[in-house]
Amino acid sequence: MHDRNFEHAVVLLVSHSSEGALGVVISRESQTRMGDIIEEMDARSPGFANRHVLWGGPVEPGAGFVLWRGTGPEAWEFGDYALSPSQDRLTELVVSQADFWLCVGYAGWGPGQLEREVTEGSWIHIVDGVAGVLDAQVGDRYDEAIRLLGVNPDLIWMSPVDE
Repeated sequence: MHDRNFEHAVVLLVSHSSEGALGVVISRESQTRMGDIIEEMDARSPGFANRHVLWGGPVEPGAGFVLWRGTGPEAWEFGDYALSPSQDRLTELVVSQADFWLCVGYAGWGPGQLEREVTEGSWIHIVDGVAGVLDAQVGDRYDEAIRLLGVNPDLIWMSPVDE
């Protein structure tokens, strides 16, 4: 795939059906800091002020998803983790000083698009190991995902093909 947005990206696939797919990039930080978002919410939480918000993808950069270890009736769940678009959930996590990530934007695919990209080799799908990837530091998540395939990431070298 010739899209720098997704170079070395790890995407948590949230929803996939015949109508398309939705996911959030969990391996890339944005320039925005949590303190900027929390201040806009009029909630004070100095412990998160300097943490970077994750860049969730190029679609709707104003859309937010909170990712945390736990569950929620409004959330998509992935083992020990959950992802929710709920601002109420974000406020609850900020006030409780829980550990979480905020993802802004998302990745989206139209009907059949993701299947074509997987067939073309643009994406590698990993079913198990979400917790291991999320437990890694943000910058190490790509390498951790590659390790789940049984491959040493230091042995992989990829370069875009010029068209």
